[in-house]
Amino acid sequence: MSTIINKGKIIQQKDFLTLANVPPDSILELLKLASDIKSKWAANEEYVPLKGKTLGMIFEKSSTRTRVSFEVGMLQLGGHGLFLSSNDIQIGRGETVADTAKVLSQFVDGIMIRTFGHEKIEELAESATIPVINGLTDMFHPCQALADLMTIQEVKGKLAGLKMAYIGDGNNVVHSLMIACAKTGIDFSIACPAGYEPNKEIIEYAKKEAKQQGCEIVVTDSPTAAIEGADIVYADVWTSMGQEAENAVRLEAFKEYQINAELVKHAKEDYIFMHCLPAHREEEVTAEIIDGPHSVVFHQAGNRLHAQKAILVDLLQ
Repeated sequence: MSTIINKGKIIQQKDFLTLANVPPDSILELLKLASDIKSKWAANEEYVPLKGKTLGMIFEKSSTRTRVSFEVGMLQLGGHGLFLSSNDIQIGRGETVADTAKVLSQFVDGIMIRTFGHEKIEELAESATIPVINGLTDMFHPCQALADLMTIQEVKGKLAGLKMAYIGDGNNVVHSLMIACAKTGIDFSIACPAGYEPNKEIIEYAKKEAKQQGCEIVVTDSPTAAIEGADIVYADVWTSMGQEAENAVRLEAFKEYQINAELVKHAKEDYIFMHCLPAHREEEVTAEIIDGPHSVVFHQAGNRLHAQKAILVDLLQ
């Protein structure tokens, strides 16, 4: 029989929609649970607390890491992940979000959704009687941020006291990273061109959280200033899904924001490079950096599996 690692609810609410609703101590507990689960997986020790459980996985945005990690995660935990393309279920033909939530609540034990507007996942969670997990919205990507923290902790041995520099678009990944860093004592600096800054309300929220943890949030238009003394250097694509029509404009706006050998000279010598993937080599980052010795991008991608297992165990067990 497998040992029960998690004996109580960590997230302390029905759903996992954003890290803004998860207290700092709970984030650290989730990371501990993820680490424990990963250790069992590495030792090939049976751990199937979700035996007989089913996760409905709604995809309105395509995915590699999110789909595979959640589906494999459910399988390894003893349950089953059910892929639900929006083209194949009635939500793609006009059924209301509320009706979809109520119907799925009769069939499955949890819902993971990867979608566009954040208001859709909030409506889904409000109408569902089962847990809803944010696999990505245009506003937040909390599963990615949790896996990122796990990777930093494993590679650097700590979280508090480090500095992360993000160079690029102030997008959903940034919003969740900013909150995650603020709540775990990591200084966070983002460099982005004017007009591409993160959401102002999220910046203000993160600054308040950071002040309580003794760290700071900095938004600048200077990549050099942001990356100065950084322990972690992070990038994402300049054009996200749904922004394809803006690609030419964005390539021009971000051309001075590439992470390359010259820029990383301003980071610490032992910096690590992170990217949520997929990456566009020679756009937001050069191949020399992402494929070089400082890169932990595939370690980071692998931790999506273990971080999400922790969320699944906590919400569905």
